Amino acid sequence: MNPVFPNGWLAFELSVLRRLKFSSIAMPFTGEPDLAVKLKRWNVRVAANDLTLWAHTKAIALVENYSERLSPEEIEMVVGDAYVPGVDMDNPALLKWFNETDAWWLTNVRANAEQLETSYKQAIALTIGMMVGDYVLSFDEQTRHLRQPLSLSNVFTRICEALPQPFDNSLESKAFHQETRAFLAERQHTSLLFLRLPPPVFELDPTPHPLSSWREEWLRGNDEFWPEMARNQAGRLGSRVQSKQQYLGFVEDLLRTAAHIPNWAIAHIENGFISSEELVDAVQEIRDVDAVYSKDFSDLLGVRASIVTVLS
Repeated sequence: MNPVFPNGWLAFELSVLRRLKFSSIAMPFTGEPDLAVKLKRWNVRVAANDLTLWAHTKAIALVENYSERLSPEEIEMVVGDAYVPGVDMDNPALLKWFNETDAWWLTNVRANAEQLETSYKQAIALTIGMMVGDYVLSFDEQTRHLRQPLSLSNVFTRICEALPQPFDNSLESKAFHQETRAFLAERQHTSLLFLRLPPPVFELDPTPHPLSSWREEWLRGNDEFWPEMARNQAGRLGSRVQSKQQYLGFVEDLLRTAAHIPNWAIAHIENGFISSEELVDAVQEIRDVDAVYSKDFSDLLGVRASIVTVLS
């Protein structure tokens, strides 16, 4: 449900959005909140939605939050006893990803973070915890010797200190955790829809989110929710598909739900499944396309990025 974008994609998105006039934006598939954070600093009101709990948590911490940070005492509360193992690990799914010591650290940090006094501080601590876990998983068998001999608690503290200050643009940006059609139909009256198309997940594929699934399993406390999540999302954009016609049908369905939003920017990674021309043809069934912007990442990753704009 959340695409993985190549390096440079954020700069490409921003370069296109600079050409458009908008004061508020709806993002049905937010994923990593980097773009939303940048747009807040452009004095844009952001409605950041994602069906995954990990992306929603990050949006609470970095988009909806305007002022709260963790104090040194709160950091110590979160990580102070994180290496002390309990009797039974509440979330053995973590052992698929981490060694036992790191899995205990993550288990305890999650429990400690949930004791913080506000939902924003909880989200900040959990966001930093995800960043620490990503740091651990960035090393493989060949590079593990390069991992700094720091405890994960020290890594947590350093990341917390390096986080940008929360930004208050005097507008009410919000983080939502809804199915995308419900999010657009019920809540959002913004001047721009920014739709990052999720990559297709095929019927025979294994876990649909291999790069971010550990975060979801960490936050939910187990790995048993995937089948129910897939059932709830079936027949909608972001679910498993059998053909490009079915995928494009899901795109059209979501765009019709967003008909009340005057301007659209639809971001797409062209990886051999659906071409930009096919996407444009599908969008044209609903509204006239204004422009198509492209960026070639094929030398590095074999993909081409495009953003289709539809302006009122």
